[in-house]
Amino acid sequence: MIRVSDLETMDRAALVAAWSDIFKAPPPKSLSRAFLRRFLAAEVQTRRLGGMSKSTLKALDRRADETLQTTTPQLAPGGRLIREWNGVTHIVEVAADGYRWRDTTWRSLSAIAREITGAHWSGPRFFGLTGKGRS
Repeated sequence: MIRVSDLETMDRAALVAAWSDIFKAPPPKSLSRAFLRRFLAAEVQTRRLGGMSKSTLKALDRRADETLQTTTPQLAPGGRLIREWNGVTHIVEVAADGYRWRDTTWRSLSAIAREITGAHWSGPRFFGLTGKGRS
């Protein structure tokens, strides 16, 4: 197993090899060396030390649920969200069991936003429901 102290002296090729060894997949191409180092350091420490305690994970889950309840508007079935991305207009319909986009039901807006953009987005933010994405 790689040591956190080794990451500082690794070039990009070595960092990519370490990522592939740890995650059994290549890293996203756009990640900088600095981000690769930070992410790998966190993963190495988590694996070595066992990660967060169950009580910490539960507390984080509770906090995330509270935050989502207070920041994301509740959408009623039948509602529609419209977003243009790279010249293409995307229409998402709110359904009782999730969100319909391109004849498929999705559990989250974030999954749809990720599919549209190819990047990790907050779905509510991407569709302008919260924060800086609101128009």
